[in-house]
Amino acid sequence: MAEVRYVQATKLYPGSSAPAVDALDLDVGDGELMVLVGPSGSGKTTALRMLAGLEEVDAGAVLIGDRDVTDLPPKKRDIAMVFQNYALYPYLTVSQNIAFPLKMAGVKKAEREARAAEVARRLGLERFLDRKPAQLSGGERQRVAMGRAIVRSPSVFLMDEPLSNLDAKLRVQMRADVAALQHDLGITTVYVTHDQSEAMTLGHRVAVLDGGQLQQVGTPRELYDRPVNRFVAGFIGSPAMNLCEVALGANGAVSFCGQRVELPVPTDGRSAVVLGFRPEALELADEGMPAYVEVVEELGADAFVFCSAQLEDGAENTRLVARTEARNSPAQGDRVTLKVRPDEAHVFDVESGQRLESD
Repeated sequence: MAEVRYVQATKLYPGSSAPAVDALDLDVGDGELMVLVGPSGSGKTTALRMLAGLEEVDAGAVLIGDRDVTDLPPKKRDIAMVFQNYALYPYLTVSQNIAFPLKMAGVKKAEREARAAEVARRLGLERFLDRKPAQLSGGERQRVAMGRAIVRSPSVFLMDEPLSNLDAKLRVQMRADVAALQHDLGITTVYVTHDQSEAMTLGHRVAVLDGGQLQQVGTPRELYDRPVNRFVAGFIGSPAMNLCEVALGANGAVSFCGQRVELPVPTDGRSAVVLGFRPEALELADEGMPAYVEVVEELGADAFVFCSAQLEDGAENTRLVARTEARNSPAQGDRVTLKVRPDEAHVFDVESGQRLESD
């Protein structure tokens, strides 16, 4: 096992004016499961490939443990990678696929088979050892791909959207399996996904990237409760945070959903701020701001109510989402009133998008 460090790591593709990864500084602890998450083009996969040795580092460095691996080929980095498309050999059995890295390393057949059988037992694949990949389901193929990575006992696991080809139910199950397996093995893992729900349920910590730059790194709870900027606030959380630009009134207060909201941060002469509320901070109440229900999304005990409302007289309608109990949820087309919990406000600068903090 080993820690991983990106030190001002930069990748600029030919013909591009902006780096795909821009001066990335990120430390991954020994035995930690770090998730890199962001929209398409954010640089997360490029960052993973730089660590794997599949992309050259144009500036800065990448370290695994106390070794600078920036210029080392992949085979000398002591890493194992799990890909989105499984990358199994169709003509080999499950046992042979799992044991393939050991064969390449010159391990004797008896030991290869014994280690492959042990990995298969850990992954619940014992009864599939003699089958070919074409005879397996998507989830079983992904387990075989993970087994092939595990059997080498590498210092670092790299996982590039390994669950994206699975159906929704199996993806949720496999998330739990990946988390449990990583916990049991204790191997440092860097996991890439575009799915923020996956990131929040898997990662010990999560690194959010956008435009090749690291926006924030922290525990899932830290990212949800205290996003450092407007991008992270809107990206982390499902549904996304309600974000609205509102004019500042007297004494550093704003009006939102018909309520006066005292801002707990200095406004420094600003004329407006971006105000954010999570769906659970927006309530359906007997009094408040009138709104029209566009869609109700029921999720078992809870429901998300997507509304259209006018924050200010004469302004265009704004879409807001509130969380409520499913048994008390309104119907599509209903008229409701919205009320906020002022103490749960997030405040961001209009120009920079950065979170405004109290002194």
